[in-house]
Amino acid sequence: MKPFREMNPVSIGAIGIAVILCLLLAAFNIESVPLVGGGRTFQAAFTEAGGLKVDDEVRVAGVRVGKVEKLGLEGKRVVVDFRVEEDDVWLGNRTGAAIKIKTALGEKYLALMPRGSEPLGEDTRIPSSRTLAPYDVVEAFSGLTETVQKIDSKRLALAFDTLSATFADSPAEVKASLRGLTRLSQTVSSRDAKLRGLLKSSRGVTKVLADRNEDLTKLMRDGSKLFRAVQKRRAVIHQLLVNSVALSTQLTGLVDENRKQLKSALKHLARVVALLQRNQNNLDKSIKSLATFVRLFGNVVGTGRWFDAYIQNLVPLPPSISLPKTAAGGKGGGS
Repeated sequence: MKPFREMNPVSIGAIGIAVILCLLLAAFNIESVPLVGGGRTFQAAFTEAGGLKVDDEVRVAGVRVGKVEKLGLEGKRVVVDFRVEEDDVWLGNRTGAAIKIKTALGEKYLALMPRGSEPLGEDTRIPSSRTLAPYDVVEAFSGLTETVQKIDSKRLALAFDTLSATFADSPAEVKASLRGLTRLSQTVSSRDAKLRGLLKSSRGVTKVLADRNEDLTKLMRDGSKLFRAVQKRRAVIHQLLVNSVALSTQLTGLVDENRKQLKSALKHLARVVALLQRNQNNLDKSIKSLATFVRLFGNVVGTGRWFDAYIQNLVPLPPSISLPKTAAGGKGGGS
């Protein structure tokens, strides 16, 4: 074998470029590469796309199992190519498909209904007889808005008036019907501006909801997290309620067992409270008088380890005579 440096660089470069191109092609079609992309591909024919888009979810019983890969038009039918990524999802030869609404803002997903006794072959097309496309309410209201805006309400009212004049000699029942139609046309004509404003406002609300799609989706996801947290705490909440019931039962039993004692105690307490209320004035006077006594007593014993006392009408002692102070003696010649 020749050394690498002796090989033709042109052939080496061509082989390298071919390998790089193959790798790039495989990278852009990674899901179609065997043993890498995985999953099985199927087709479904619909009478209309119904707002379904590429990369929308494919679900079985509400669980995501794949995604939509391609939409194409073949004659009067819309052909949807979708991939089922889960290998353990079983699809029968009578499997049906439906385009359903995912959110209130018009997002869709492809729902599969497995049926049949034999497995559905890969790349098999589900016929339109077993598929169902949704009725888009948003588009219907948008079309209604445009149609109503194009109506000339004045000409419509004039047409009803002409029709009423033409049937002037008709029976009373027909005349009454025509008069009702005339009033209806006049009412619609008089409310034309308000109806236009209402429809424009509804279109604005729809646009705001579409702009807030991510916020609403996040709000729904947060609500789902909250419900899951409550579900996880279900056992704790249940035990708390059970314990509360048990505590209430025990308190009820305690009151029933000690009803006589509690009744007697409450009666005595009521008597004491009544007695205190009747002597409220006396108690107030006693507390006021006790305040004076406590203040004077504090002056007597508040200067140290002795008592301060004062006795009137005693002759003062001569300066040469002094009494010894003791722990029980008073200052200023008293004891």
